[in-house]
This record gives sequence, C-alpha cells and structure tokens, in this order.
Amino acid sequence: MKQRMAIAAAFIAAAFLIVSHGAVWAAPGAPGAPPVERATPASSLPEALAGVGFDQRLGSTLPLELEFQDEAGNRVPLATYFGRRPVVLTLVYYECPMLCTVVLNGLTSALKAVPFAAGRDFEIVTVSFDPRDTPALAQAKKRHYLDELEEPSAESGWHFLTGDSTAIATLTAAAGFRYSYDPESREYAHASGILVLTKDGTISRLLYGIEYAPKDVRLALVEAGEGKIGNVVDEFLLYCFHYDPASGKYGAQVVNLVRTGGVLALAGLASFIVISIRRDRRSAPAAGPGRG
Repeated sequence: MKQRMAIAAAFIAAAFLIVSHGAVWAAPGAPGAPPVERATPASSLPEALAGVGFDQRLGSTLPLELEFQDEAGNRVPLATYFGRRPVVLTLVYYECPMLCTVVLNGLTSALKAVPFAAGRDFEIVTVSFDPRDTPALAQAKKRHYLDELEEPSAESGWHFLTGDSTAIATLTAAAGFRYSYDPESREYAHASGILVLTKDGTISRLLYGIEYAPKDVRLALVEAGEGKIGNVVDEFLLYCFHYDPASGKYGAQVVNLVRTGGVLALAGLASFIVISIRRDRRSAPAAGPGRG
C-alpha cells in the first residue's frame, strides 16, 4: 500500500504543476510559443479580384434602419429581424453560378449538425448584393433551402431579401464585404463567409470560407447569444476553444485543455486513492481478542 500511495502522490504532484502553471509546452501560435514566421508571397491576383475581400469588423454595428424587400415584396427595415436572437447573415446573389450556392450549401450542412434551430434560437438573414435580383428569385431560393434544411421553425426564421443599390452598398460596406462587378460576364467577383451577429446587430464573429465546421457555427452562435442559448457543454467548449480572427475559426486553447486535463487527472487520482484505502481496510485481518 505504501508503494501505491507514493506513486499516486507523484502523479498528483505532476498534475498539480500542470494545473498551476498551464501547459508545459505550447503549440505554434499558442500563447507563449515563439512566433511562426510565414512568407508573404507577392500578390498575383487578377485585376478583377484586386478589391475583393471580407474584412473583420468585429464589434461594429450594422445600420439596421436600412430597408429591403422580403420574399413577398414587402419593404421591411433590417431591424425587423433583430432584437430577439442572434442572427446569421449571408451576403450572396441569387443568380450566382457557383460560389454563393456553395456558401449557402455549406451553411445548411453545418446547421443540420448544430443543436439549435433557426426561428427558435437564432435568425438567418440572406441578403442579395445584386440590385437586379427580385423577390420572386428570393422566394425560390428560400423554398429550396427550407427543403434542404428540413427544420420546420426555419419557415419563419430564414429570410431572403433583395434591395436597391444604395441599401446594398451601405450594408456591404458596414459588413466589410468587398466585391466587384464584371460587365463582360455580368457576374460578380466576391469573397465567401458568414457573419454571426448579436441581437442588436453587432458583428460578433466572421467565419471565412465555403464550409463551416458545426463546432465553429455552434460556438459563434453561443457567443453572439450572450448566454441566452447553449448549455454547460457549450460553456466548457468555449473554455477550451478560442476564436482566431485571422483564420475565422475556433482553435484549441492548449493551455486551457492541459489545465482541464490536469483537473481531471487530480479528480481521477483522488478517486483512486479513496477506493484503494477502502479496499485495503476491508481486506486487513481483524484483530483477535487479547489474552491476559
């Protein structure tokens, strides 16, 4: 028993050091790690893509007074869809031959694996940045993606809007979304990503790309929801994963993961010691009656 207790004590001491001092190593890019140098290649973008991008505007608030048209052709202020829940905003155009469809498909795929529902826990607002798009096109897109998502509450929670050039320019500028129009092909060159906003229209997170990890979408919604959606599991995930504005994704917090591992190790070792002591006491021979 003494040897067992000594081994357990050594493990407890090691776990305590990890919990107290954080990670004993750091991954590249983690706090405390040496900076990772990356070569910056010379720009070789075509002229049409020179002004295209998606800028991080975290903390900026969108102009919710802007008016757009909903799928039925009604003029509605953007504020109609804010005020109650976090909002996922996508900027696309409805006759885009490829990229916009891929963005909406990527969002739909991620939402199917997220334990929150559009129309119940959050809103989705899809705005066309092509002033030529019509409410009829918006309605057709909505029907398609509602069928894909298969979430009944999304009928009242996913909104497809169109607008005039002034409202579109104001919204996209506030969102940091930069695009250009090619009159020759009559198509737009644009970036891809989704914005997650708080209920008052403040940009909380920008997730880049065309495919969105369900974990990233889930955590972005929890953060934008300011504690109104999610549970203790989500709070634990937010402790272990941190949003990186440069990549637009959530990455593991090495220090916090190791600390959590240390806490679990302490708990496991404590249980081991208690069980071992009880087992040894039960197996010890009972003392016989004394003799005079």
